[in-house]
Amino acid sequence: MSYTEMYINTATKLTLIAKRSQQKPQEKFTSLAHLLNEEYLIDCYKELKRHKAAGIDGKHKEDYTDETIKQEITETVAKMKARKYRPKPVKRVYIKKANGQQRPLGIPAVIDKVVQLGIKKILEAIYEPHFLNVSYGFRPNRNCHQAIKTLYRAVMTKPANWIIDADIKGFFDNVDHQWLIECLNQKIADSRFRTLVIKFLKAGVIEQGKYYDVEQGTPQGGVLSPMLANIYLHYILDLWFEKVEKEQIKGYTELIRYADDFIITASTREEAQQILQDLKARLQKFNLELSKDKTRLIEFGRYAKENSQRKGKRKPETFSFLGFTYYCSKSRKGNFLLKAKTSRKKQNKKLKEMNQWLKAVRNMLKGKDIWKVLSSKLQGHYNYYGISGNFRSIQEYYYQVQQMLFKWLNRRSQKQSFNWQEFAAYHKRYPLPKPALVYNLYDLW
Repeated sequence: MSYTEMYINTATKLTLIAKRSQQKPQEKFTSLAHLLNEEYLIDCYKELKRHKAAGIDGKHKEDYTDETIKQEITETVAKMKARKYRPKPVKRVYIKKANGQQRPLGIPAVIDKVVQLGIKKILEAIYEPHFLNVSYGFRPNRNCHQAIKTLYRAVMTKPANWIIDADIKGFFDNVDHQWLIECLNQKIADSRFRTLVIKFLKAGVIEQGKYYDVEQGTPQGGVLSPMLANIYLHYILDLWFEKVEKEQIKGYTELIRYADDFIITASTREEAQQILQDLKARLQKFNLELSKDKTRLIEFGRYAKENSQRKGKRKPETFSFLGFTYYCSKSRKGNFLLKAKTSRKKQNKKLKEMNQWLKAVRNMLKGKDIWKVLSSKLQGHYNYYGISGNFRSIQEYYYQVQQMLFKWLNRRSQKQSFNWQEFAAYHKRYPLPKPALVYNLYDLW
């Protein structure tokens, strides 16, 4: 059978699995491991992004030739059939968070990334038909802006007067393996396939040359981790909230989730407090807890300003979600309006990253190449943060980047490259993308 025929066959099977999963929601899948064949995994390899960090074997995607990756995939498939495949431990690295703390990342070896992607696509075909509309993260045809718009619609058109700004403490590090396996058992009866997933959970980590066992958690950094997180939270949070908690709450309430980051709206303070109490109890059952420092219950909405002033406060509280800070404002006609701006923490982080990049490349790239990459970076920033009402934030970012650009271009040598007039003339001749709003938040429907 040719590669094309096998690939079409595998792709068709995933489509059929998705249809079957939707049509027969109670049915479990008993034969999945055979889908991880050579041709399918070669295709998964081609989907991997280039120039990513190497795992413990020190190899990058670009280190492989067509022949060497084919040979390694062939050997890996043979090991899986013989039940001898063992994922390599992930390499643990740390990235600095905006609050000064460090977030651990687990970087798998390339061949393990390939198998993870193959497993992820199969899981997606099975579970995606059952995921609820409340979740937006790491799902096909769903994104951050949709989650933000749902939040905007809830505050503007529904009686959402209270906000639970929730944060699960160290979610990815504290996922309970036994409960996650139980979630997989709901739809998967193929023991070989399920064991593969468990092997990735138990693969362990290498940190500074030392191996550590892993008894809980799913390491961030692999392509499989977000999928497993969505499956886990689907059962322990989404379904519980929609099928159980909503039945106990008389007023309006809504859950909006992006991966482990979520917001819950409520009509009254009493109901919001009840939801928060029930949420703590629900998470505790699965060995999770809400962060005491980051979880807040705040009054928010069209009556928040009036009520805050009555209590002697100058203005209502704000909250952050998906990189934006949300605050109560008014339209030109004086009506209540929810507005969002780039959170100060994110703005500072993005500016710091840009400054470090310009400093690093000023002598590595030619001016025209810096301009080209910088244009792409600016446009990417506008594409995400350019939502209705946030023009001032992206304009501030644009001006700050220009200041940095002028500074670092003039430090390429001991001789000054530009004065401001020359810089402005060059900028006029080769313009960078100017701030522009890309996403219409105010179009409610």
